[in-house]
Amino acid sequence: MESSLAMNTLLFLGVAIIMVPLARKFGLSSVIGYILGGIIIGPYVLRLTGNNVNDIMHASEFGVIMLLFLVGLELEPRKFWDMRKKIMGLGLTQMVLTISLLFVIFISVGWRVDKAVAVAMCFALSSTAIVLQTLQEKNSFKTTAGEASFSTLLFQDISVIPILAILPIIANYKAKHHDNEIQILIQKLPEWLQAGTVIIGVALLILLGRYVFVPFLRYVSKSGMTELLTASSLFLVIGVSELMIVIGLSPALGAFLAGVMLANSEFRHELEAQINPFKGLLLAVFFVSVGSTINFNIIQQDPLFIFSTVFAVVTVKFIVLYAIGKFFRIDTPQSLFYAFALSQVGEFAFVLINYASDLYLLSPELNAQLMAVTAITMCITPILLIVNDKFITPKFIKEIPEEKHDFNILDSDVSQKKIIIVGFGHFGSTVGRLLKANKMSATVLDRDSDRVKLLRSYGFKVYYGDATRIPILRAAGIEDAEILILCLDDPDDNKFIAELVREHYPGVKIFVRAKNRIDAYNYLNNGINHIYRETLGTAVDMAVDVLHEAGMRKYAARRLGQRFMAIDKASIRKLARAKDDDDIALFTTKEILQREEELLAYDNLNFDNKNWEGSSSADEEDEEESQD
Repeated sequence: MESSLAMNTLLFLGVAIIMVPLARKFGLSSVIGYILGGIIIGPYVLRLTGNNVNDIMHASEFGVIMLLFLVGLELEPRKFWDMRKKIMGLGLTQMVLTISLLFVIFISVGWRVDKAVAVAMCFALSSTAIVLQTLQEKNSFKTTAGEASFSTLLFQDISVIPILAILPIIANYKAKHHDNEIQILIQKLPEWLQAGTVIIGVALLILLGRYVFVPFLRYVSKSGMTELLTASSLFLVIGVSELMIVIGLSPALGAFLAGVMLANSEFRHELEAQINPFKGLLLAVFFVSVGSTINFNIIQQDPLFIFSTVFAVVTVKFIVLYAIGKFFRIDTPQSLFYAFALSQVGEFAFVLINYASDLYLLSPELNAQLMAVTAITMCITPILLIVNDKFITPKFIKEIPEEKHDFNILDSDVSQKKIIIVGFGHFGSTVGRLLKANKMSATVLDRDSDRVKLLRSYGFKVYYGDATRIPILRAAGIEDAEILILCLDDPDDNKFIAELVREHYPGVKIFVRAKNRIDAYNYLNNGINHIYRETLGTAVDMAVDVLHEAGMRKYAARRLGQRFMAIDKASIRKLARAKDDDDIALFTTKEILQREEELLAYDNLNFDNKNWEGSSSADEEDEEESQD
């Protein structure tokens, strides 16, 4: 009923507002506040949410679906390939050892093989939401344990796909015909095709992503209305999830695959910014529902089974994770944090356990017990981390980690500064082309979907997005950026973004395009010193200064700038003759971009060892001083 839905929404939001600040005050994770709040208002304590808790859980699982979609968006195939050794080393080892040990334990207590395998796979996963939030709260992403946790969680998120595919196989699942139920499409296929539904689903999503999703988003983006892009983002996630249900696969799997299909598209950051607020809100509701659905009657009926299972799972996962950390030569305090942080059962277990129950692998009673076990492990993890921080880690505080064993998973190239370019028109593209010709990468944001499509065909890393919005900048990586280059045609937007970034991210160095002298006065009065008025020369000057800021010597950067201007002036004549024929102009532009890179690369060969900071060449330093 509508009143019941409104009342439950009010209760969930109200308890979150009250309990989360209270939990944070005591040094606990906000997730614990959500879960404890759910327990309080749940049907087994205050009974404010009613008895039909399954509907609450089912509705809130959409937050997990959105989380998987965002995980897919972050998983660029190239990034995954670069991290493959560390992900496989840490993640695969953890999954194999944990599943094996838990399987042995479950078999030893008399479980069937199929049930033991299913539960072991579900319990091998850790909570992405709890761990990532803990790392953020402790500012531990760049630590050895933080990087190890990130790569392990990434492998676990990927493992959800094969687990979803394996569960129906080990269940030897055959559709049961019930009255008043709509049969899903998979039930109508021959049995020899049912095993390949994952392949069918992946193939279908690849086709949809390439020929439907991206063109659809380009069409919507031309309207210029942000609310339509928000609606489109939700439409895609919900639509893909429902499509997977029709096919017979998990909606979470569909959302993840849809995210992967769009990870390389120009709308990646826009989708992330649009979905993230809904994901955060729905995950909050999800964790409150976790607390409200803990069946205390089940716990009272067999507390020995519940808590012995909790102890066994947390202990096995802790031992496995600590052993992996020591095997990969992570120092003892970092290994302890890594083991405690990932020792719980993850939120995806709620989805997988319900899925296993639908396949008749688990009884309803065991389902409720395993749900309680999962929720309890999630509740005690922050407590274990507090114990580790206050009582265990201080004993090893004098240990010095060996630098040669330090993982650097998140920043594969520490010498490359994070650069963001906003606006890639005539001015911004000049800067971007010179950076690209010198093998310096930058993330580019632009609001012209046609231009984004064209530039991506040239190999530029360009994304569609409105940089006047903090979520878009955050999705593009402004929190880690060192240089922000503002090249939009609209001077008001450049001013707005500059003020926004200076307020929220004062450590970012801003390079800005100015329309005229008045704009320059405005920027100078607001503390922005890197100002470039609109000519080819100042655009090149901006790029030269960025090259120098990134580590290149001034003389080398200037020489490359002069070379670039000469090439650019020659290319203008060639392009002018082809401007009436779009196809010829497109080909010629791409040809010139390639030629610029070749000529500049050839030019670099003559002084390659002297062009970066740290060179000891006296001749170059003398020449540089004469230029100054």
